[in-house]
Amino acid sequence: MLFDPFDVTLEDGDLLGEVELTTTLIVAASESDAKLSLDEIDRLLGVVPIPRQR
Repeated sequence: MLFDPFDVTLEDGDLLGEVELTTTLIVAASESDAKLSLDEIDRLLGVVPIPRQR
């Protein structure tokens, strides 16, 4: 088998994750009749709120 220096598979896990999250937001926003609330965005992104200390 010959080595082809231009046959390179590039994978960036962090970038793929960001693209997936961005796609999720774009789809949700396009399907919504109103602006997404911050709580909706957090839920879509999987953000877990930190409980406030009293």
